[in-house]
Amino acid sequence: MARKSKKDINPAEGAAEVNESPKGKKSRKKKKKKKHPIIFSIFLFFFCIFVSGMLTAIVVGGSFLSYIDSVINGNIAIDLDTYKSSQSQTSFMYANDSDGEQVELRRLHGEENRVWIDYDEIPERLQWAFICLEDKRFYQHPGVDWIRTIGVFINPSYEGQGASTITQQLIKNLTDQNETTYKRKFNEILRALNFERNYSKKDILEAYLNTASLGAGCYGVKTAAETYFGKTLSELTVSECATIAGITKAPYSLNPYVDYEACMERRDECLWYMYDQGKLTEKQYKAALEEKIEVLEYEVDYDEEETVEEELMNWYEEYVIDEVIEDLQDKYGYEYNEAWRKVYYGGLNIYSAMDMDVQDTLEYIYANRIGIPDAGYDENGDEAQSAMTIMDYNGRIVALVGGADPKPSNRCFNRATDEMGKRQPGSSIKPLTVYGPAFDIGLIEDGSSVMLDKAITVDGETWPQNYEGDHGSNQYVTIDVAVGKSLNTVPARMIDEMLGLDTCARYANDVFHLNLSPGDVTYSGMACGGTETGVTTLEMAAAYAVFGNGGYYFEPYSYYKVTDRNGTVILDNTKNIPERAISEEAADGMLDVLINVCTASYATGYGTKVSGFDTFSKSGTTSNNYDKWFCGGTPHYVTAVWYGFDIPEDTGYAYAKDIFSTVFDDIHEYLDSREFEEVKEETAIYIASVREEE
Repeated sequence: MARKSKKDINPAEGAAEVNESPKGKKSRKKKKKKKHPIIFSIFLFFFCIFVSGMLTAIVVGGSFLSYIDSVINGNIAIDLDTYKSSQSQTSFMYANDSDGEQVELRRLHGEENRVWIDYDEIPERLQWAFICLEDKRFYQHPGVDWIRTIGVFINPSYEGQGASTITQQLIKNLTDQNETTYKRKFNEILRALNFERNYSKKDILEAYLNTASLGAGCYGVKTAAETYFGKTLSELTVSECATIAGITKAPYSLNPYVDYEACMERRDECLWYMYDQGKLTEKQYKAALEEKIEVLEYEVDYDEEETVEEELMNWYEEYVIDEVIEDLQDKYGYEYNEAWRKVYYGGLNIYSAMDMDVQDTLEYIYANRIGIPDAGYDENGDEAQSAMTIMDYNGRIVALVGGADPKPSNRCFNRATDEMGKRQPGSSIKPLTVYGPAFDIGLIEDGSSVMLDKAITVDGETWPQNYEGDHGSNQYVTIDVAVGKSLNTVPARMIDEMLGLDTCARYANDVFHLNLSPGDVTYSGMACGGTETGVTTLEMAAAYAVFGNGGYYFEPYSYYKVTDRNGTVILDNTKNIPERAISEEAADGMLDVLINVCTASYATGYGTKVSGFDTFSKSGTTSNNYDKWFCGGTPHYVTAVWYGFDIPEDTGYAYAKDIFSTVFDDIHEYLDSREFEEVKEETAIYIASVREEE
């Protein structure tokens, strides 16, 4: 067979032969050696993960460090000024005492009794009591005490001062974040560092001492000093300062009202720290230890969250609060709850118009039923009740009570002012619906003017009867006699022949502001006070003031003004501009007739004249002797008194005038004699001054 040359070989055919040659096998083995070993692949895989992790760590770590830096060195994390302007602060109510001095009457607060006090007013011994006990390196650290923080981290059972600095505790007070998590603690540390970059140690300590929870509803050192010791901060002893500082650890269990012994142990601990850190000499330390801590009596009812029993307010104080809440709603559009919170948490200053002496007298007389008639008991076994409002002639409510017997509770039924307390006024309405309007229109000139004492026909029947049961004497009588004897026939005839029901209703509602309903515009309602709606003693006193001040109606007010925590006036009654109700001549004419009621032997008010003072009055009795009224006054005060059962029953021969005499004789005992001319002159001066200011 012919031998093929290399160039004759077909590449396709020769491929198999070449691969099968020893040389071809050797070549195949060399190619396998060039492949990556499995260990190299694994190494490469983990290397990529490591590099990726490092890159992720760098990115995350960078972001984390950037976040830390942004918090510590960024904008203010907690704005202290905003907090101070929005925090819950105690409101104050004031009144003038008998010397005209303004005194604190009441503090209003919810569960938090807090009054902010400036740093300069906090004595150093009190500052150091907190610092030595809570944060001895306060003036050295930047907001976080790293020595204490690391120490607690290494040894969590460490029982000395905790890891939180005063700055950190302040942040917890401001944010209310108290959960024990690492995330919360981490953010607290960052905020503390930020806080110290933006506020001085002085600012921080001031805020802390004003926000610390100190038990018994007290927040801040000022209220704690007053609650426990009845002292100002400057009056506190070192031992008392240490007592207050010690409460911060456990306000609900370490305050002296709950556990006196435990509180004293904590005080001793604080005193030791003060001595150990050089803030007390040995002599001062020992003397402070020996001091017996005496705290004021305080009724506290503790449950799991510590609620403090509310102190009983008097009738006037409670009415002031109601008025302020209502006026805040009217002026600023608040909802009721919003206005309520403003009063109790807004740090307001409420300047009440109360006369403290008159209010105290009134409360005492009513609480002890002095001079209040005994009409027996109603079907529930309750005694008759009464209400009284006393005002001056320029709208100021001087005093009021809403019931006889001691005031049972806060937010109880006030018969002097509540809508539910409205009762039929009886004949006491006549000067407001008939005689006063007749004087004003010019239908009668004075008390000597005459009218026929004879019943009229209403709906086909002879009406009305007088108190004695007759339909009139069928003779002409003077207005003095008609009013003095409280005849029903005369005002009924005046309405029928002279005034008309619409005129009477206009005077009742638009002039004297009795707020009667359309259903009250009847002969019975206008002539005899047999109304459906009824009136309150507050409404009647304000209406009767018109006769003593020359014919002006002043809207009643219980406070002069209200300011916010910065002193800005937010409600103002000091410019109480009156309305011209009736002419001065009409007011004088009606006043003379009503003065005659107290002096004429035939009159219903005979014997009620306050000794040494001009006195005017008009009584009222409704059908079946259900409601008894007495309205009137002296040149000092005007009043309205109601007496009766809450569930209407016959009161017999008990009269409201007895209550009037008891109260007015007492409150006039040390007053100087005055005349109604002086009242009118003062009213005119007041009106002129208010209009000039406008």
